[in-house]
Amino acid sequence: MSKTYKATGINLKAQALGESDRLVTILTREFGLIRAVAPGSRKHNSSLGGRSGVFVVNELLIAKGRSLDKITQAQTIKSYPGLAKDLGKLAASQYLAEIVLYQALSEQPQEELYELLNEHLSRLEALSSTEKLNVIAHLAHGVFHLLALAGLTPQIQICCLSGHSLIPDFTDPTWQVGFSIPTGGIVCLSAWERLKEEVRSQHREQVSQLVDPLRAASRSPLGVPKERVATGVEMRKQNPPHLHHSPATVKERPVNYQTVIHRQEIPVISSRLNATELAILQDLSQPEFIQDVARNDGWLSVEQILRQYTQYHFGRPIRSAALIDSYFAANHDATV
Repeated sequence: MSKTYKATGINLKAQALGESDRLVTILTREFGLIRAVAPGSRKHNSSLGGRSGVFVVNELLIAKGRSLDKITQAQTIKSYPGLAKDLGKLAASQYLAEIVLYQALSEQPQEELYELLNEHLSRLEALSSTEKLNVIAHLAHGVFHLLALAGLTPQIQICCLSGHSLIPDFTDPTWQVGFSIPTGGIVCLSAWERLKEEVRSQHREQVSQLVDPLRAASRSPLGVPKERVATGVEMRKQNPPHLHHSPATVKERPVNYQTVIHRQEIPVISSRLNATELAILQDLSQPEFIQDVARNDGWLSVEQILRQYTQYHFGRPIRSAALIDSYFAANHDATV
């Protein structure tokens, strides 16, 4: 007989398998990410039909298999029916689930990740459907917390170049900071400009050190400096006729040095944030919202930054993000 084990998990993905089965990807507290077959779950009136749906939390009894495990019993303890009733909530939930699939481990307990995902799904489900901006705000909050749990938190309090704290300046409407994805966080633009000028200056100096000796050598025959050029009489003394080589046989001596130039990398500025957007980004590290979501229009920019940052560090695209873009584009057109 196959060995069995118990687990509590939330379904993150389900796909058709064979004529009537489903292959379910489940995030469990006890064993991390597992894939198991829900036999007959696509049949009408199957006991596993609803229990194998996405975002359903079950207590499971699973039989070990050679290639795939099999769900033998499932008891639903929680579900999120409100997510399916709103396209924005559903898209945001799928977005979070996709990130969880990228970072979850198999055959290891993932209790923190399990609890964090369920917490943010509960918050999304509880949102009012009248305020669309709330969805993107809670999505950004969830993405930031998932990044923090994965050890990929972007630097949002101090400049990645200077190490100085950056505080939003609401008195200057033109005030901005940069966000560099490869560098890992926010960048003071004045420090960035200074670094660019320093690098340019160093490059000019290094090029000058290389070019000046070459120019001096090019002004003398065979690359010999002028003060070292011998007269015709001295040449005949140094090179008797019987030892004189024809120009065709004369070879230039190889250069005995090698110059290596190490250029300091200038961070790429992926995005620029105004004071409101930086304040939003800095508040995301808090367990609960501090910002008044309805009064801030910077959430879309912040979500875009976190999306690019997440895709860069996981090395994979977030496909569900296209649904978010479509949802907000449609709602924007409807309100214009």
